[in-house]
Amino acid sequence: MNIWEYAPAFIGGLVTGSLYFGGLWLTVRHVIHARRPALMLWTSFLVRASIALAAFYVIMGGNWLRLAACMAGFLLMRQVLTWRLGPGGSAPSRMGKGTPI
Repeated sequence: MNIWEYAPAFIGGLVTGSLYFGGLWLTVRHVIHARRPALMLWTSFLVRASIALAAFYVIMGGNWLRLAACMAGFLLMRQVLTWRLGPGGSAPSRMGKGTPI
């Protein structure tokens, strides 16, 4: 098993994860101001899930090991973005410390 054979699948998973979870982050930031928040959330989910599933299918190419490498990249990007953009991350927040939720 050559690890370099699966590196492109891993990188594809990183890109797919950044699109999926970055889109989720943007949706959550903008849903507060939406006229129809439920529609916005559902539409965002359907678009993000469709893109992610299509990317997994293309990257996989019928090989489950490429799918595993892609999922590893996807999940790693989830951890990175959660750490970077989540509570306590370095991304700017619109809510002050004393602002009730």
